[in-house]
Amino acid sequence: MNIYSAISLNKKKTWLIMSLFVIFVATTGLVYGKAQGEYALLYAGVALVLAGFTSVISYYNSDKIILSLSSAKQIAKQDQPEFYRIVENLCIGSGLPLPKIFVIQDSSPNAFATGRDPKHSSICVTTGLLQQLNKIELEGVIAHELSHITNFDIRLMTITAIFVGFIAIIGDVFLRSLRYGGRSKKAAGIFILIGIIFAILSPIAASLIQLAISRKREFLADASGALLTRYPEGLASALEKISASPLPVQNATNATAHLFIDNPFKNKQSGQSAHWFASLFNTHPPAAERIRILRSM
Repeated sequence: MNIYSAISLNKKKTWLIMSLFVIFVATTGLVYGKAQGEYALLYAGVALVLAGFTSVISYYNSDKIILSLSSAKQIAKQDQPEFYRIVENLCIGSGLPLPKIFVIQDSSPNAFATGRDPKHSSICVTTGLLQQLNKIELEGVIAHELSHITNFDIRLMTITAIFVGFIAIIGDVFLRSLRYGGRSKKAAGIFILIGIIFAILSPIAASLIQLAISRKREFLADASGALLTRYPEGLASALEKISASPLPVQNATNATAHLFIDNPFKNKQSGQSAHWFASLFNTHPPAAERIRILRSM
């Protein structure tokens, strides 16, 4: 698969995920309504309206939500002139419009990109990244993040993050309603059981899909970034430093972790092979594997 077919596929996946999300939430609402014993169609209708509303909000505002959760601050050229120039030069080389540039006050070296398309995109780095990486390494990281923008990964991954959070919330609301006696006497036992299974397993399934998408996109962005800078070693060296840092990103959450260039929690030995089941829950492919591939280019 070449870069252009990957971009086209990402666009299609975004609309597919949004459509399936709306259908899934409506179905979940119907099951939860049946489990409550009354107003099943009302539950499904409300869930459908909320799903549609969330879809629209996610499409147009997911980047703002992610940046706010991360406590990121937008900077101007005079704030970080060298960093700003690196982004400008790479944008010229890639033909991208200049994204908004944000910085997080955090000692852990990391970075991510977000937004719905290249014209509405943002790049965010931590102060730890700016302090610990040299110019060549920083160029490698920024080229990687710009590649996420070019490939439309940012829209796919950011919207997926919002949907996963929403699915978890409605499941939690349902379980709490059962705990505090929210169901009526007409509640059907089989639907209560199905509802509980939905509430427990649906956030896990959604998260696994989210993480699988994220891991696959990282390899493509590594390759695209190396193609942009014509120097794979820059990104490989940066990944070594980033993955070696023991410091977690303080404002990273489960909903935003997959957006970062490397696991922001630092609670997994990403350079070592893990059991296949445990690896399903990794936010990123192993750093050692990514470095090996970059140095083989």
